Amino acid sequence: MTIYSLYIYDRHCDCVYYQDWHRTQPLRPPSAANFKSGVHRLPPPTTNGPAARDSIFSNGSGESSIPPSGAPPSRVNGDLAKVGATGGSQKGLPFDEEAKLVYGVVLSLRNMVKKLSGKDEVFTSYRTPHYKLHLYETLTGYRFVLLSDPSSDSLRFVLRQLYTGPFVDFVVRNPLVEMDSRTTGIDNDQFRGAVDRHMRSLSMFA
Repeated sequence: MTIYSLYIYDRHCDCVYYQDWHRTQPLRPPSAANFKSGVHRLPPPTTNGPAARDSIFSNGSGESSIPPSGAPPSRVNGDLAKVGATGGSQKGLPFDEEAKLVYGVVLSLRNMVKKLSGKDEVFTSYRTPHYKLHLYETLTGYRFVLLSDPSSDSLRFVLRQLYTGPFVDFVVRNPLVEMDSRTTGIDNDQFRGAVDRHMRSLSMFA
């Protein structure tokens, strides 16, 4: 089993943290207007930089294979199985667009579950032939999203451990971290290192 990537969204629906482990196709930097420092380790976008390869949510032509957030997705992503392959020269999605697509899918399925099953039912995960998405929501409005191998069991407990452990210790209790910033992400090396160590210590990490 494999863990691919982690997204954290704040109560403003903005992605404030991203980290990946088994993604060999690099992310494409967002545009300068949408670049938010601290979210990831990508350098600021340049106009003459090399083109990145396909995004995990790209269909190979640079276009998203995720339907609009208002429609139930039948096949939500592109071929995530190609994450480990060396891609061609096609352009992938910029990071900000990919993060919006991930959040849009989560929001659509979450609202669908509430409408079909009632308020007591909670959306926690879904599976495709190529990956499984896990969701953990906090009472303060933060959403932790993890992409893993489709054969994995529920990893919601892992996201809860990240929230109650490293997130509370190095983000919530850190006076130097601005929690509700609309311009910067969670730029904290201690938190990033703690997340990495926690993920690598899991038995399903490969």
